Amino acid sequence: MPKGEYLGEFEQIVLAALLHLGPQAYGMAVRRAIEERTGRAVSIGAVYATLDRLEEKGYVSSSVGEATPERGGRAKRFFRLEQPGERVLRASLDAMRKMTAGLSATWRTA
Repeated sequence: MPKGEYLGEFEQIVLAALLHLGPQAYGMAVRRAIEERTGRAVSIGAVYATLDRLEEKGYVSSSVGEATPERGGRAKRFFRLEQPGERVLRASLDAMRKMTAGLSATWRTA
């Protein structure tokens, strides 16, 4: 992976949430998916800040959907994982798998 293309842990989690959600990936759905799958409480601000940063890097794109009555006439902003984002996520997860391979033999037992 070229220098500067490394993902942080939360960036990996957000990109994985986008994959799980597919076309229904908007901020609150991403937040819920992360909380359900990791048990980690996250703020919606952290989710949007990360999505914005990933969009600046070209890893995700966003589009605004139609306004809905249940949201008081406001539209949802949907996010999509782009090919460079999928590539960097695969590389990042592959690096982690390589680094953690065989570690179970070195864990100390309590």
